[in-house]
Amino acid sequence: MTPQPYDLNLRHLRAVAAIRRCGSISRAAGEVALSQPAVTQGIAKLEAQLGARLFERGPAGMTATGEGDRFSDRIEAVAGAMTAAFEAIRGSSRGGFHGTENLVTMSQVRALLALAAAGSFVDAAQASNLSQPSLHRAVRDVERLSGVPLVERRGRGVRLTRAGQRLARGFSLAVAELQAALDELAPADTGRIRIGAMPLARARLLPQAIARFHAGRPAARIEVEEGPHAELIERLRDGRLDFLVGALRDPSPGPDVVQEALFDDRLAIVAGRGHPLAGEQAPGLARLAAFPWVVARPGAPLLRVWRALFDDEGVPVPDAPVTAGSVLLIRGLLASSHFLTLLSPHQVSGDPELIMIGAPIEKTRRPIGLTMRADWRPAPAQRAFLDLLRARTAAERLRDIE
Repeated sequence: MTPQPYDLNLRHLRAVAAIRRCGSISRAAGEVALSQPAVTQGIAKLEAQLGARLFERGPAGMTATGEGDRFSDRIEAVAGAMTAAFEAIRGSSRGGFHGTENLVTMSQVRALLALAAAGSFVDAAQASNLSQPSLHRAVRDVERLSGVPLVERRGRGVRLTRAGQRLARGFSLAVAELQAALDELAPADTGRIRIGAMPLARARLLPQAIARFHAGRPAARIEVEEGPHAELIERLRDGRLDFLVGALRDPSPGPDVVQEALFDDRLAIVAGRGHPLAGEQAPGLARLAAFPWVVARPGAPLLRVWRALFDDEGVPVPDAPVTAGSVLLIRGLLASSHFLTLLSPHQVSGDPELIMIGAPIEKTRRPIGLTMRADWRPAPAQRAFLDLLRARTAAERLRDIE
């Protein structure tokens, strides 16, 4: 059975990277503060868990295999994420231990992440299959090692302090790197892909890509999380998502992420099939403003586009008594009322209940694409899925040009 990140021993993982650097078990043992027999046994156990040979043993010492090199690269990234997190929260604090990232255990990593996700020790214990006393103890130990408060009580629950949130993000990124390391050692047709999907991606792009990908890699697992950009990008930064698919942001969300355009999309005015404007090819803005609208939530780029549509022509912005992000809800509202909205034609294509009022609006053109962490290195399955997305959108752009 393929191991999961929490099944592995962090000290044994550090020993892998140390052996590759040092070229011998004896020197690596001193670096990771373990006895030479403990390192030898740990590496043997790890290779058995992984089902892979990480090193060639010889008179000259230990030489990493190809798999060992790739695995060690990922372990260096795991250590880097944890080191950066501890250094960030330690700051000027005189408490805690130096080199804390070398002392923390996988059980402690799991405990803090479970607490961050659950918001209470009771729920975290249930989610992680750890006892409450073990969970309390593990979190307290991490707090002692870091030298700063990580948890604060809020009513009946708890929440992480800013330091706790920063450390949890580092732990989460480390676990994501470790999962990628395991995926790289797994059979070629397996792997896990975690996608953050914004509305347009859910309508057409992702369903088609997932169906095509599954046909070629039926053993791979794909997890799709839906939500607004503000929530999804934080999950991306935490390492809980591999990439986002949807409308790109201008300006960019920050230097820690990169955006890659796949194609341009234009918005259209959409209504229910029985709307009074049905059949009109180009109703004026004043006529459109006479009807109620359902629009995106405050802060969404789509809302700014909708406002600009009227502001740029000096037409008063119409009444929008409903804000919503669910296309399913919007569809039901349009089909049973005289509401209007802005959607991509892809989101209404083939829907018998909805129609476009006029043609797609050129001034609403916006790039649709990928958002990824700047330092992210995709595992094989993730890379294959991205290549498929790029190839499909490039083919569609070529058809549009022709």
